[in-house]
Amino acid sequence: MLTLYAIPVSLYCAKLRITLRAKGLQWQEIPPPGGYGSADYKTVVPSGNLPALRDGDLLLADSEAIAEYLNDIHPNPPMLPATPAARARMRERGRFHDTRLEPAVRALFGSISSPDPALSAAQSAKITAHLAQLAQMGLDDLPFGLGDCGFAITFAWIEALTSVLGLAIDWPHAVQGYRRRINAEPAVAAELGAYRPILAAWLQAAR
Repeated sequence: MLTLYAIPVSLYCAKLRITLRAKGLQWQEIPPPGGYGSADYKTVVPSGNLPALRDGDLLLADSEAIAEYLNDIHPNPPMLPATPAARARMRERGRFHDTRLEPAVRALFGSISSPDPALSAAQSAKITAHLAQLAQMGLDDLPFGLGDCGFAITFAWIEALTSVLGLAIDWPHAVQGYRRRINAEPAVAAELGAYRPILAAWLQAAR
C-alpha cells in the first residue's frame, strides 16, 4: 500500500489526496516523524518537504512529481489530456496555481493571529489580479486533471481567510463557474468534506 507523509491541514497534502481519490487508490497516511521540518523527518525525506510518498522502494517528495508519477503508473482515469498541447496547458494551469495564486494566499498565513490591514489589502489586490489572469486561461475546454487539484483547496482557503482577515476579493464569473465545476468532481467533494472542518479548526487555533 502507498504510504503518504502528510499533515491534515497542509494545502499541498490535500491537493495530492484529491489525485489519490480521483485514481481510486488506497493509501495509509502518517505524520512526518518528529514533525514537519524536523531532523528526524529529514532522515526519511532529505528535503523535509510535505507531502512525500513511499511506494515500495521509491520515495518521492513534491506534490507535482508524485501526482505525475501516480498518473503514469495508474493511467485510468487519465488526469492529463491526450494531446501534447492540451497536456502542456494542464501543466501550465497547475504551475500557475503553485507559483502565482497559492503564494499570494500563503503570504497571509503569518498574519492570522495578528491581522495586518495593510497586508490584507495588498494581498487582496494580488489574489484578485491572479484570479483575473486565471479567468483568461480558458477554464472550460479541458477535462478535470492534475492542474485543477490545487485550486479546489486554495479557493477554500481564500473563502475562509476572507472572513477571518476581511479580504476584499473579486471573483470573476469564469472562475466562479470553474470553481463550481471542479468542486462537483467526486474526489474534490470528498476531500473538501473532510478538509473544511480541519481548516476551520486550524484557523480557530491560529487566532
